[in-house]
Amino acid sequence: MVNGEQRSASDRQPQVIECKLVLLGDANAGKTSLVVRLVKNRFNAAQPATVGAAFTQHRVPVAEANELIQFGIWDTAGSERYRSLAPMYYRGAQAAVIVYDMTSKESFEGAQMWLSELREQGMPNCVVALAANKADLEEARQVTTQEGQMYARQNEMAYFETSAQSAQNVSRVFVELANRMPRSLASGRCADPAAGSLLLGSADGSGRRESRCCT
Repeated sequence: MVNGEQRSASDRQPQVIECKLVLLGDANAGKTSLVVRLVKNRFNAAQPATVGAAFTQHRVPVAEANELIQFGIWDTAGSERYRSLAPMYYRGAQAAVIVYDMTSKESFEGAQMWLSELREQGMPNCVVALAANKADLEEARQVTTQEGQMYARQNEMAYFETSAQSAQNVSRVFVELANRMPRSLASGRCADPAAGSLLLGSADGSGRRESRCCT
């Protein structure tokens, strides 16, 4: 008879590791729409803009390591009005998704500025993915796949072309980040993902947290 100590890793409960993740990008890049698609599997073409920042959580299994990465996701506002608040959310973030609208050169240029700021003020080992969003609007594309891939490769980021509207690659972004998280984080907790926030009802009905102060 096989006792509990002899059970294989696949039979054991996975370890839950909490990690703070920040979404960055200019206004109208589609950051909130990506999060709503990821967590609620729905899309609202008239998604209201984020005010300040909003918080939600999402778990991603890492089967080979028998772990569940629980991302505490901070969806930051991209408008100039709230830009000065962004560094508050970099603090302690182990992962980031930088989102740009592939139908806008300006949005792509903004993504480069966001990455520069993250690298200057964020954690040095932050794992980053670049999401070229609105892939469903191919006919309006202004940033080529090659441009996005090259920039991501030069800056050691994973690259995905995503669409919140069709769900293209949305979950893959977070699966890739979960698999890239350093195994040294396996202590069970990366950071307090929701410190200094207040749980409020949000426009998408997800009950996400909206920040009232820094983390």
